[in-house]
Amino acid sequence: MGAQIEELLPFLRDKNPQVRQIALANLLPQTPQDAPNRNIFFDLRSSGLKKQEEPPVVRDLKLLCRDQLAIAHDAFKALVNLSDSPLLVVSLSEPSFLNFLVSYIINPQSTLADLASMLLSNLTASANACSTVVSMKVKIIVSPKLLNGFFATESRSGTCPAPVPYPEGEVQEVLALPHLIDAFVQGANVEDIDDLAKRPRKGSLHFLASVLANLTSSSAGREFFSTPGPSNPLQPESDLEYPLSKIVSFTEHRNTIRRGGVASSIKNIAFNARAHRALLTSSTILVSVPSQSSSNSKFPKIPAPGIDALPYLLLPLAGPEELDLDVQEKLPEALQFLPPDKTREPDEAIRLIFVEVLLLLCHTRWGRDHLRGSGVYEIVRAAHEVETVDKV
Repeated sequence: MGAQIEELLPFLRDKNPQVRQIALANLLPQTPQDAPNRNIFFDLRSSGLKKQEEPPVVRDLKLLCRDQLAIAHDAFKALVNLSDSPLLVVSLSEPSFLNFLVSYIINPQSTLADLASMLLSNLTASANACSTVVSMKVKIIVSPKLLNGFFATESRSGTCPAPVPYPEGEVQEVLALPHLIDAFVQGANVEDIDDLAKRPRKGSLHFLASVLANLTSSSAGREFFSTPGPSNPLQPESDLEYPLSKIVSFTEHRNTIRRGGVASSIKNIAFNARAHRALLTSSTILVSVPSQSSSNSKFPKIPAPGIDALPYLLLPLAGPEELDLDVQEKLPEALQFLPPDKTREPDEAIRLIFVEVLLLLCHTRWGRDHLRGSGVYEIVRAAHEVETVDKV
């Protein structure tokens, strides 16, 4: 059976799309971790001291991600399944392919952006891919006629055609991460819109939360999210804001993957004690994150409105308990007089993350004083009384 399956591999390069589709449809069931013939995708050729070559089938699958809808769907799905193997992460994290994935995801017309986000999530779990994406630049053409204001030229594929007419203007390279964040924000509630034509994006991009969590596990990623930048990446003169402030509100989103990824991103940034004041300060007050050293000119000390993350950390831990009036007055406004049907975060792993974030924010005296003065103790005490998971 294995030999018969392997005979399908050359047909992935056939000129006839129907042949490619049939071959891929039969190969896809062999890509999960427990598939009996999964080893056919791990033909890692190397000779002596020569650099290890990319398996031909993996190269074919990467190209097929740009093919017609049915073919591209199965190609993305196959790579999502295979990307759990460290043996293939290096070839899948090749910069030009990562650039295609990111460009594809940020294009609102990409039909399979959710699958691409899942693949990017798996790949950025490795340090090399994470480093590449944090500093990545993508090619765009700015055009006010387009829904998101620009066209990512490297996104062009069978499931993401170029706009008609093709946008005028020069191709420019811009940092990809601000556009990934904006795409993540825009995809939050597209599932509520029944009419596909009226959706601002084809995909919900929930798995980008896991990508952001992976990126903030690196020092460069943490610096980016805690360094103010233009609120509109296409308009450098727009108001400054911390990139993290765009995503903190999703701690209450209905999608578990989105909630968990955002919670993990906040936790990763909370490991940087220099960012605690910006994390907890109200958005009505300007605050800056001190540079790691006085000689650090790459990330200068720039003031911007505070992230005001505390309400979004406490809401998932808060329940319907009635608190005394003097306690209510200490709480952030969003936590005051919660309705009797208020429920806590149902996922125990995510609840644990929020508790760990609060612990990290107690690292400094200023942080402890701020939490104590904001009624955090009372929220945590009430949550503790009903918590059933020992670790939490």
